[in-house]
Amino acid sequence: MVQPIISPSILASDFANLGCQCKKVVDDGAQWLHIDVMDGHFVPNISFGAPIITSLRKVFPKDAPNPVFFDCHMMVADPERWVEDIAKAGGDGYTFHFEATDDPLKLIKTIKKFGLKVGVAVKPATPVESLFPIIDEIDLGLVMTVEPGFGGQKFMPEMMPKVKLLREKYPKLNIQVDGGLGKETIDAAATAGANVIVAGTSVFKAEVPKEVIDHLKTTVNSNLKRLGVSSL
Repeated sequence: MVQPIISPSILASDFANLGCQCKKVVDDGAQWLHIDVMDGHFVPNISFGAPIITSLRKVFPKDAPNPVFFDCHMMVADPERWVEDIAKAGGDGYTFHFEATDDPLKLIKTIKKFGLKVGVAVKPATPVESLFPIIDEIDLGLVMTVEPGFGGQKFMPEMMPKVKLLREKYPKLNIQVDGGLGKETIDAAATAGANVIVAGTSVFKAEVPKEVIDHLKTTVNSNLKRLGVSSL
């Protein structure tokens, strides 16, 4: 059974205080940290890579009593190239874009070989049905609710039918939404069946991040119960 998971995007954090800010949102109830890796090719922006993950892992050691899951979203043109680096740096999940590879099954096998959980993302223009042939091999499906590449964009409610279809066909799947999520947009995503919520600006820029995280988590949980897929 699926659970509500809040995964704040560190792209919206103050990079000068990255460790402290991430520790605060985790202390405030976030279970995952969403790490957007951008290469300037697949998307028109450059963010950070394995060295930042290595540094951040020192703040959140894997042998901690409740280890924080590093949710690595690979917005890169050659996702096969970086699997080993992300694994060695301390990543936990490796989400690549369906549009970025010609052989998703081969890439999935490589990701699993390095002990990472597998996620596959689809851009707004990509039909979610593209995931169906590989769904049994992945741990998470990511429906982008903005065009990938930059934080702070406006949520695209027209992506919710994709989420709804995924939840109806695959009730046990972790379904992630990324882009423009906050108090004003969580109802649409939760009603459609999303359970893993990437929230950047709405969490890191909030006066009281805990209030936002609690609201997102409560809204998702109530809808998962309504849909009969929650374990809480």
